[in-house]
Amino acid sequence: MIEAPWNARVYRNRHGRGTRTPMFGTRLPRYRTKSGMFDDMVAAQIRRLNGAWPQMVKSVQFAVEDVPPSQPAPWEPEPNFNSQCFPASHGVPARIVLYRMPIQAVARGRVDMQLIIRDEVVSRLAELFGRRPEEIDPDWGL
Repeated sequence: MIEAPWNARVYRNRHGRGTRTPMFGTRLPRYRTKSGMFDDMVAAQIRRLNGAWPQMVKSVQFAVEDVPPSQPAPWEPEPNFNSQCFPASHGVPARIVLYRMPIQAVARGRVDMQLIIRDEVVSRLAELFGRRPEEIDPDWGL
């Protein structure tokens, strides 16, 4: 029985010279997207802080969003568009949300972005637990 051309499986590229393969390997830097690298940087900071303050980090949920909401929270006198924290209430754990695109817009490079992420996570943890950021991370703000 002859199949229709659109139902036939294609095992060769469109020129018929070879099999279809990825353009680049999965271990190459190009394979990771900007959002994936940002998520990895945030996870690395959370792991680092979890080593020093496990009881503090374990009780907080972390999230990454692309952009902040259009309306800032009414209780914030001066909205920060890089991150936001929500205290625990009625069985919902405390949350820290980092906004990817504003941080990427401010950062001048990969190292600068890592420092901004570190400062945002530490300052929001300090805000949630009523501590100074220097108590949580002595390198904060440097």
